[in-house]
Amino acid sequence: QVQLVESGGGLVQPGGSLRLSCAASGFNLDYYAIGWFRQAPGKERERVSCISSRDGSTYYADSVKGRFTISRDNAKNTVYLQMNTLKPDDTAVYYCATGPFYGCATNKGLEVWGQGTLVTVSS
Repeated sequence: QVQLVESGGGLVQPGGSLRLSCAASGFNLDYYAIGWFRQAPGKERERVSCISSRDGSTYYADSVKGRFTISRDNAKNTVYLQMNTLKPDDTAVYYCATGPFYGCATNKGLEVWGQGTLVTVSS
């Protein structure tokens, strides 16, 4: 069945970079909008980025704008989140998610989630 698998998390120093991957199986990821979310202990889940299926339009939360970049690799059926200039406040478990009717503009219709990958930004 449909699955999303995140990878690429780890420990990085402030100011460093990581690239997260969201690999899809069971469906063509290019047909769907994909969102990246993060959740830290004691904090509410936050959407950090989204990429549309129709025209490739992208969305970024103000907290990551200018530092994070979302992209697709159609051949790999994978969406990436390039994270630069990382800050301690970026520490969280990062998830990708989608759904048959999910749209970046509405941020509604999420049905499929990955297992998450932990990003720790610390000296």
